[in-house]
Amino acid sequence: MSEGIIFDIREFCIHDGPGIRTTVFLKGCPLRCKWCHNPEGMSAEPQMINSAGSRRIVGEKYQASEVADRLNSQADILCANEGGVTFSGGEPLMQSRFVKDIIDLLDKKLHIVLDTSGCGTHSDFQMLAARVDMVYFDLKLIDRQAHVKYTGVDNDPILCNLRALSEFEKPFVIRIPLVPTVTDTDENLSAIAKTVRGLPGLVRVDLLPYNKAAGGKYASAGMVFDPGYDESAQLNLNIDCFKKEQVEVRVA
Repeated sequence: MSEGIIFDIREFCIHDGPGIRTTVFLKGCPLRCKWCHNPEGMSAEPQMINSAGSRRIVGEKYQASEVADRLNSQADILCANEGGVTFSGGEPLMQSRFVKDIIDLLDKKLHIVLDTSGCGTHSDFQMLAARVDMVYFDLKLIDRQAHVKYTGVDNDPILCNLRALSEFEKPFVIRIPLVPTVTDTDENLSAIAKTVRGLPGLVRVDLLPYNKAAGGKYASAGMVFDPGYDESAQLNLNIDCFKKEQVEVRVA
């Protein structure tokens, strides 16, 4: 049985899937999004966090069976509230074998969501997508060069996995973090609308308003917040481009 590193297991979550959920945050992410609001999830290793005069280690090793036992103990209350379990991060695909082993031990009545950037190998993505009930797929930028500039990696594997997602016959939600002057431009939103239009399984697109509090967490993690864009710029909440492509959209 595999082991992995988790930086949080958060109960009573209401934004990570249907109903009331427990969200497991896996440590490690291949992206370096300038706006990331979970900087403590970037590194794959445990790290020291200094906050309000105290020091603590973020990131703890677990056996897959330990996590599954804890989640299974909550199954009745999660199901009673039409919820379940969400695997998020960081990026769950970076610990795909660990996540797969947990899922295989879970109570079959639990509803499972994979919350992913899609940045991983096709085989890892396929292995996890096949085991969950729903996918929350973060899609940030369609332009390849802009994606490299603001996330540190190109979007080729992400778009490849997005196209493959429709083959799994699993419902999925596209989530777009709205970053002023970066992801919220009419050009990018229109490109995303055209990319996801008509994909089998698409439930809707969620537009996620910018989180201005994100930068405050970097110093405690010994990191520098250097967004490279104007955080004070007015956010563009243009949903017309999605309506034009007949894609259901909401501001989350």
